[in-house]
This record gives sequence, structure tokens and C-alpha cells, in this order.
Amino acid sequence: MNTESPLKDKVILAVDDEVDVLDTVAEILDMCVVHKAADYDSALQYLSNNTYDAVVLDIMGVNGFELLKNADSKGFPAVMLTAHAVTLEALKKSIKLGAISFLPKEKMMELKDLLEDVVLGGGKRLWWLKSFDRLGPFFDDRFGADWKEKDRFFKEFEDSLKKGGEE
Repeated sequence: MNTESPLKDKVILAVDDEVDVLDTVAEILDMCVVHKAADYDSALQYLSNNTYDAVVLDIMGVNGFELLKNADSKGFPAVMLTAHAVTLEALKKSIKLGAISFLPKEKMMELKDLLEDVVLGGGKRLWWLKSFDRLGPFFDDRFGADWKEKDRFFKEFEDSLKKGGEE
């Protein structure tokens, strides 16, 4: 049985300074309408003039954290997609600024599944729990198995999500 993706015809903004990444995101999300922006100013124009079901933001090269603030203020669920900024500091900042998930570019093929979860969940940040579950082994390899315990912020954030609160 072939079920249709909940992403069908959803409008997504993808922002990255690498055109090949934008093309890959559009390919992965071929069931969506994907607007692509390769710089901060273009992305800001898109955010100002359109409504999005989700926004996919690079961090480096496009001032992704400023764009995240803008997307969050408009109520657009945002996923941070990054290669060079896969750090605990960038992860923490993404959470604090309202991102609903954080995806390393090397896991980009999981973007469709992640956004399907986001759309089905109404864009709630509770999808961070799924991100932690889905990317746990990656983060454990990258930051060490005890990365959440080392930084109280992550442990408290995860605990608040498990209790049903939104930070």
C-alpha cells in the first residue's frame, strides 16, 4: 500500500550558502514546494513575504541563528541543518532560539522523515525527543556517551520534554 507523504504540497524554505545542498534538500523533499535561498538577505525576504510549513536553515554562511529567530517569531518550525557547526554550543543555541530539531548534514537523508514527524506533530518542539532518540548514537559518537549529563542544560531540557513541557 502506497501512502502519500504528509509533506505533499507543504511549503518549505531551505537556506544554505551551498547550492548543491539546496538542490539535495529540494530533491529529498520533491513532494513539497521548496523555496531556496543561498544567502541571508534572500532568506529574510522569503520569510517576510511567505508562510512556511517548515524552514530548514544552515548555521554557517547564512547567519542561520538570526534567521532562526525570525522564523521562530513567525511561528515557522525550523530545523537546523549544519555540517561545520555540529557542536554542543550550536545545539544548545538552536534549542534556546526555538529550533524544533538539529540535523547534521551527514544525516541529511533523514530530513524527509524528520519533517514528516514535524508536520504530523504540528511543529511542536516535542520532536526534540525524537531527534535525541534518532540522533543519539551520532551525538554520542561526536560528543561522548555522557554528553547530556556533562551539560545540565541538555539533561534539564530533555527532562522537561519528557514531562510534556515546552522550554
